[in-house]
Amino acid sequence: MSAELATVSFRTASAVREDESWTAVGSDVLSRSVPWRTFRWYNGQQHYSGTYWCATMQGHVVYESRLELARLIFADFDRSVHRISAQPFLLKAKVDGKIRKHVPDYFLLTDRGPVVVDVKPEYLLAKPVVAFSFAWTRQLVEARGWQYEVWSGAPPAELENLRFLAGYRRPWLFDAALLDEIRNTDIGGRTFGEVLRGLDGHDPALIRAAVLHLLWQGELKTDLSTPLSGRHELARPA
Repeated sequence: MSAELATVSFRTASAVREDESWTAVGSDVLSRSVPWRTFRWYNGQQHYSGTYWCATMQGHVVYESRLELARLIFADFDRSVHRISAQPFLLKAKVDGKIRKHVPDYFLLTDRGPVVVDVKPEYLLAKPVVAFSFAWTRQLVEARGWQYEVWSGAPPAELENLRFLAGYRRPWLFDAALLDEIRNTDIGGRTFGEVLRGLDGHDPALIRAAVLHLLWQGELKTDLSTPLSGRHELARPA
């Protein structure tokens, strides 16, 4: 299989571009694509499709399953990710004498370069057809010096924490003066509960929401491997 002979097809807001050279189309172009597939909804569907308002993109990004939504939330939370596109392109290559096609789930532009992501439950990864498809996709992606990731989930506590924090991702819902006051407060190893009790003159519910927003933004950090509580210590990023 030759990466130079592989092709990519993708959609933009105004056109469909088909069978272009895989090695020639830039990552910036692919990161601005719109979903290649049209999502379907029908009675008895075994997975849940939908749209997620993405803070990174300041707009909606589609997903085709709850597992894809989970990966999307992780990407949205990751400060190193700058663009996210779903179902970004159709990759086509001749493998073992046959034309193979594959549409990855996400394309991310990150500080460490482009990342192509496929999302699949772990129990399906050993199926020959899945393993084969991911293997040749990985080969083509890595031939460009990009990263390829197969994602099957995250530790339950971390996932639930991010799902919870994602409820605080919309910046216009928070008082700018209160956010600045928290930014200027000496956090230094204080717990979430101590910070809530240490700011006078504000509704505790508003303080709590503002702290959770700053955690989502990455301006504060804490241990997300256990369920969030008032006992969690807060810190500034290094």
